[in-house]
Amino acid sequence: MKTKMYFLIACVLLVQASMAQFSIGFKGGANLTKIDGRSFKDEFKTSYLLGGFAIIGLGNKLAIQPEVLYVQSQSRVDTTVNHIPANAFTSFKTGEVKLDYLSVPVLLNYKFLGNFLSLQAGPQFSILLNKNNNLLENGKEAFKKGDFSMVGGVQLKVSKFVGSARYVVGLNNISELDDQNKWKNQGFQLAVGLGL
Repeated sequence: MKTKMYFLIACVLLVQASMAQFSIGFKGGANLTKIDGRSFKDEFKTSYLLGGFAIIGLGNKLAIQPEVLYVQSQSRVDTTVNHIPANAFTSFKTGEVKLDYLSVPVLLNYKFLGNFLSLQAGPQFSILLNKNNNLLENGKEAFKKGDFSMVGGVQLKVSKFVGSARYVVGLNNISELDDQNKWKNQGFQLAVGLGL
């Protein structure tokens, strides 16, 4: 009987400890993004992000933070003759390019000062949702359907509120064009969130 009681107490404590190290929440914020490449202006444009996150504690200093985010990326086309590729799209010549992504960053948090400040780093996988009619004149798509990036930044946590500042750099070419010109996403993210 005592063994069953100890086992039950141990199970209750284990569940309680795991729940104490697991939380979920939602967040929103601003993006400053651009597409690096010969066809685009070297300037950051403002857009937004919305989504949810989970924090899974791995002891006193480490946590894993997976997120699911709707992220809008904007850039402006460089319309000078030398920068637009041959057979390129008429829609690019209007200037604005908006790409909507479903992004899934999986970040490792290293905690400083208790839970107050964390350094974050990890990969981000993104799926292109909306191409904003940015098609080549011959009917081909201009952008690849996915992107792979690395993320680094800091996160502040006060009670149930979180705030983060991150840098995101694309590692693969998102252009579907046949020429040698490579396009890569790049941006800064500022967000605030609330844990539930």
